Amino acid sequence: MLFGFFLLPIVFFLDIGVCMAVQSELRITTIKQEPYTMTKGTHMEGFCMDLLSEVAKKLGFKYKVQLVKDNSYGRQDESGNWNGMIGEVVRREADLAIAPLTLTAAREKAVAMTKPFMQTGISILLRKDISEEAGFFDFLTPFSLETWIGILVAYVGTAACIFITARLSPCEWSRAQSDKNRFSFLYSLWYTTGALTLQGAGHHPKAPSGRVICSSWWLFSVILLACYYSNLSASKSPESSRLTVKGFEDLANQDMIEYGCLAGSSTLAFFKNSNNPLYRRIYEHMERTKSFVSSVDEGVRRVKEGNYAFIGESVSLDLAVARHCELVRTHEVIGMRGYSIAAALGSPIIKNLSVAILQLNEAGELAYLRSKWWASSCIADKAKPSALQSHNLKGMFLFLSLGLGLGMLVAVLELTFQSRTRAAEQQKSCCTVLTEELSLRMRNGKANKPQENVDKEKA
Repeated sequence: MLFGFFLLPIVFFLDIGVCMAVQSELRITTIKQEPYTMTKGTHMEGFCMDLLSEVAKKLGFKYKVQLVKDNSYGRQDESGNWNGMIGEVVRREADLAIAPLTLTAAREKAVAMTKPFMQTGISILLRKDISEEAGFFDFLTPFSLETWIGILVAYVGTAACIFITARLSPCEWSRAQSDKNRFSFLYSLWYTTGALTLQGAGHHPKAPSGRVICSSWWLFSVILLACYYSNLSASKSPESSRLTVKGFEDLANQDMIEYGCLAGSSTLAFFKNSNNPLYRRIYEHMERTKSFVSSVDEGVRRVKEGNYAFIGESVSLDLAVARHCELVRTHEVIGMRGYSIAAALGSPIIKNLSVAILQLNEAGELAYLRSKWWASSCIADKAKPSALQSHNLKGMFLFLSLGLGLGMLVAVLELTFQSRTRAAEQQKSCCTVLTEELSLRMRNGKANKPQENVDKEKA
């Protein structure tokens, strides 16, 4: 009897040790889905595998991963039984289920679930070439309103400078008596327009001042047109096509594009159980047309084939967009929820798993894993360029302003030099002759006769 008294504690502690040894290697069930879990040779990799590795390091347990037998996440049938990964955890065939398992009320009743390791929602996946009709004024989109106003001011200002220099410069003003000054203000506007469209508009200025201004405007026009055509071409490329379907309301109000979601998924349950009339219409349409898909890959494939919109988890759709450059996800996201790790009800490890997930999130590890596995392979795929703002072209406007200022300065110097020569010949002061010349050039009416011819008539 004494022997039995000592033997009982030994057997008890041995039994605890065996249990702890068994529990130290947890059975993990998962489902193959890119990029969460993927097979590479004899081992598995992906976001969930990296997450599992980090959690195991923090909690100090070993694990063995196995794929779910029926390739399903977990859905409850009419008799109350669960299939998929949730079913394996409920039946104690697995200790943990790690996958993009959406945290729902029904699953929370059947199993214990951790704090979400990833936030997601429901969105729509479409092809980029599903675009709306172009607007009447889409040709104005390459530049912003401020830029167009700046171009208009530069255009009128350049024409005015050409007109003024043509009157100030002796080379432009001194013509034959029968020849009127060509560069009126209207002709200056026409000349500037011709230069802007690279077509030319007749006679060019002969004075150095006019040529400086025109050269500045020509260079400004070439750079401006290059920027315009480049941005216009980019805005009309397939990558930047605007979607006809911008959200769920647009999707429900059209009948040209078929749409569906993953059969037996939490996405389908969201629309089925919703009291929102719009979401109910979407569910009834999918139920009526039987447009469900059996996997995310099948949904992506049907979208790529065209005339189909796939409704699914936004993070899964983001992955499809990163892998397939011809696809795009709408901006609207509804039904925000999270992905969690599932364990059996009453499992003592669930609390520690939640703490570990929160620690990884606070340390930025989850964000790093997201950027690692969701990296886009669409190197050549670029977002729609925004309209060029005036500050993006400030160098061009500065160059034109300097050219206009330099041309005006040269015109004034030309007129001053001629006035000094005339003043010496007529024995008048330079200021008097300069004032007479300015008065003659700026006078309205028949003021186009050169001063030289006037002097000859008086003689």
